[in-house]
Amino acid sequence: MREEVKRNYLEINSLKDLQESKHPSEDYIVNLIEPTDFQLNKFFYKNIGKKHHWIDRLIWTEEQWIKHVSNKDVKTFVLKNKNDLAGFYELVIHKEKKEVEIAYFGILEEYQNKKLGSFLLSDAIKKSFRENVDRVWLHTCSLDHKNALNNYLARGMKIFKSEIVRI
Repeated sequence: MREEVKRNYLEINSLKDLQESKHPSEDYIVNLIEPTDFQLNKFFYKNIGKKHHWIDRLIWTEEQWIKHVSNKDVKTFVLKNKNDLAGFYELVIHKEKKEVEIAYFGILEEYQNKKLGSFLLSDAIKKSFRENVDRVWLHTCSLDHKNALNNYLARGMKIFKSEIVRI
């Protein structure tokens, strides 16, 4: 059976356009994963992605995961609630294009619907612009969390392309 999925591509071209969300509480912190740890990327990809049809990387070997997270242009940030994992985002820096792609972004199910997505997205956009870029972009689709598109728009991102894909 084939399903039609709407995919939207969004961008923000200046940090001054960010409609920042406030920090939820002192219990939450976002940290860059250093040194890289492919197991964390794999954990978030599988656990967040299972409800949203993230399947591309499910066939990756450990070597492929290690190669990906070891790339100097890939940065993974983790949201923690005290010592518990709550969410993550993965940035891919395209220096030659002066842009950053928010490649993956999500909150674990037990932390959803607590306004953490808006805080985490604000953090992702701010950290992306630290890379001296002119544009931060991402794509989302109708399989993602029901609040995803609204969160991106509320933070100041604008849709620059939409398409229907069949899966």
